[in-house]
Amino acid sequence: MHYLVTGHTGFKGAWLTLMLTSQGHTVSGLALDPVPGSLYERARLGEMLRDDLRVDIRDPHATARAVYDVSPDVVVHLAAQALVRESYRDPHTTHETNVLGTLNVLEAVDRAPGVSAQVIITTDKVYRNDHQIWGYRETDPLGGIDPYSASKAAADLLTQSWIASSGSSVPTGIARAGNVLGGGDVCADRLMVDLVRSFADGTPVKLRYPEAVRPWQHVLDCLNGYLTLTEALLSGRSVGEAFNFGPGTDAFVSVGTMANEVAALWGPDAHVSFDDTPHPHEAGLLALDARKAELRLGWHNRLAFADTLAWSVEWARKVADGDDPRAVTLAQIDEFSTLPAWNAR
Repeated sequence: MHYLVTGHTGFKGAWLTLMLTSQGHTVSGLALDPVPGSLYERARLGEMLRDDLRVDIRDPHATARAVYDVSPDVVVHLAAQALVRESYRDPHTTHETNVLGTLNVLEAVDRAPGVSAQVIITTDKVYRNDHQIWGYRETDPLGGIDPYSASKAAADLLTQSWIASSGSSVPTGIARAGNVLGGGDVCADRLMVDLVRSFADGTPVKLRYPEAVRPWQHVLDCLNGYLTLTEALLSGRSVGEAFNFGPGTDAFVSVGTMANEVAALWGPDAHVSFDDTPHPHEAGLLALDARKAELRLGWHNRLAFADTLAWSVEWARKVADGDDPRAVTLAQIDEFSTLPAWNAR
């Protein structure tokens, strides 16, 4: 099977590329240039791709031409402006990329020959956050206060409209996931990235919102959800639906607790402090109910919260000690493939 991954130079896109190639698939990628020091660069992913294209999805003509020329069997659309704080700094680019960029990809896929399925990736932040203590379900209303959340909610609604009214024959699904962790992330304003960098440098981490609760999930559990949905689309078991892929309630943990547990795994020289200066709004509590994916698709998380932290720290430690980032990533992918659902052990 030939997969086209948009946003393959990003964190999740790089892991997905390695996951797919380890399963024997052919992979092409369409994205902007990678961030310096990214997993894409460190794992030398350009060597593994059939087509490695630099395209801005805000350009409809370049996007359509690239997708047509690649002619994939499956498209997984990850490309996005994915940072909340960056969306405050540049809301125009955020909306243009996440909304119009998604429309450009949908139109490009519809015009390309032979595409058998596509999965549009949005986020947990598409939900109107009413600060409820239980996880959001796929039937809950969408919304967004910050520009990032609003843009992804709009992209999600746009995709729903496309599925319902465009007449496209390409089976399409929507995947919503939240805060993913794993080795090799270098994006700014992400907690695990800040923790690893600071602990490695011997400097304390300053937390902006230590009481905020997040649904922490390992990137492999999240990506396994995307591929499970892809398989359902290819087999005709699901078309035109949205699915949540989130962790169990054991992983609904505050930022402060998560940071302290990572510090304990790292060692006695790791320290955490708190930043009490004003910051832009971020959700205080946001979690997903993934029972639809469990019941309808047979998908389950394989890593518990403690495993998610341990695997992330292990990746960082091994690479810091000189192990090859591609080899470390592939080893974790291989081990993950053998695991049962974590709550079934």
